[in-house]
Formats: sequence, structure tokens, C-alpha cells
Amino acid sequence: MVLEINQLRQRYGEREILSIPSFGIERGIYWIQGENGTGKSTLFRTLAGMLPFEGNITLDGRYDLKKDPIGYRLRLNLGEAEPLYPSFLTPADLIAFVAEAQKADSGQSGKLIDAFGINYLQNPFGSCSSGMVKKVSLLLAFLGEPSVIILDEPLITIDREARDVLFELIKDYHRNGVTFLLSSHQLFEQEGLHVSRSFRLVNKTLAATDTL
Repeated sequence: MVLEINQLRQRYGEREILSIPSFGIERGIYWIQGENGTGKSTLFRTLAGMLPFEGNITLDGRYDLKKDPIGYRLRLNLGEAEPLYPSFLTPADLIAFVAEAQKADSGQSGKLIDAFGINYLQNPFGSCSSGMVKKVSLLLAFLGEPSVIILDEPLITIDREARDVLFELIKDYHRNGVTFLLSSHQLFEQEGLHVSRSFRLVNKTLAATDTL
């Protein structure tokens, strides 16, 4: 299994948000569906190690999020739906920091910067539009050598050119063994991207769409 979840429970105070007894995926591109408020972003942030949780999450059959958090986080990247960065920080600062943290190969950042057309590296995030910030967030998700890349609503606020770049990167990284978890209110097939399988968050858990 590339990613395996066992007895995952996520709460906000007394309110239970997620309850996933068992879930696992092999290599592929997966579409995670769900209405607003069903817990998609909470699930993604939990998988990325950003929120405390009950249960176990294992990557590549050996990296347990609780027992080996550094090894796990080096192999799972998240691009958030609506990223927020300190207004004084610049894209150059953030990209350099994440590239070092993710042990990215020399030159990888530059190639991704060119691909996404990020020509505002020295502009503080406070002066950037939501689309400009989103492209930086997407770039960060591809840094390093991840086994899994999670992209939460990757299509919002970006233009057609950035979409084309994004889908080519997804296809290229997938050919090289990377698994993707994607969420979107738009059909990926309409954008020319084939998904291996779709799952929907229903009643706090994940179910294959063909079983609903």
C-alpha cells in the first residue's frame, strides 16, 4: 500500500469530524469528493501531519506518521485549497525554505518557477493576488521526492495556462511513481486527466463512489 489508514478519528472539541476504520490505496491518481463541510480539508491536513489525530497513518508500508514523522513528511506534500502565508514573506523566501526542508535537488525549484511563470519572486505575499499565491502553493507541493502529493481544490483561482502546467506535472510525476489525492468540484476528465478511482466523504468516512 502506498497510503494506509487505520482507525482514524478526528475531532474538533466534542464534535467528531472524521471516522475512518480502514482505507488504503495503491499507486494512482484519486479524486476525493465531498460537499463543503464534509471534512475534505481536515482529512488532507491530517494526512499531511498538520493536525493531531487518533489512529494510524502509514506511507509506503514503513513510514508511520506518529513514529517517524520526519521520514513521513518528506514523502507526502500538500497543496492547500486557500493557502495563507505571512504578508511580509516573499515567494523566493518560502520556496527556498521549503526546498531545503524537503531536500529538493538543485535546480528543481528553478524549473518549477519557470513552469508556473512565477515572475514575482520578490513581491511580498501581501501584495500578491490569490491566483499568484495559489501558484506558489502548487509549486511547493511538487518539491522534493514525494511518494504522495495531495492537492486540495487545485483549480480554483488559477488561469488556463497554469492549469495546463499543473496537469502536465501531475502526469509526469505520476509516470515516475507519485500517487495523487485530488479534490475539486470540477470533473478532472473534462480537463484531460484520467483518475484511477473516485472516493466520496459520506457520514464522516470514505467510500468508493461506485458503492454509493
